[in-house]
Amino acid sequence: MTKGISGRTVIVTGAASGIGRTAAIAFAGEGAKVVVATDKNTIGAEETVSLINEAGGEALFVKCNVAVEQEVEELISRSIDAFGRLDFAFNNAGVGPDGRRVPVLPVAD
Repeated sequence: MTKGISGRTVIVTGAASGIGRTAAIAFAGEGAKVVVATDKNTIGAEETVSLINEAGGEALFVKCNVAVEQEVEELISRSIDAFGRLDFAFNNAGVGPDGRRVPVLPVAD
């Protein structure tokens, strides 16, 4: 028996539109607290947060370029500060260089 995700905290990167927005809204609909992250479309990210909060969920926006390690660390820290925990991430943002798989990439890439 699974407990579901109600009350848990999720980061959704690339959550300003498309798959990321849809995932963020779905997680919130299941009771998760959602941290919406993106680096470019801040207006879209704020709209995602508004959609979640207006529907009775809990969400906040943190601007983050997932290619910058320090910004990712700040994203994680702010998520824990806001919601007291971080349970999982829906890593939807980013484009890998040369088609290489993420586990073999150096941090610099």
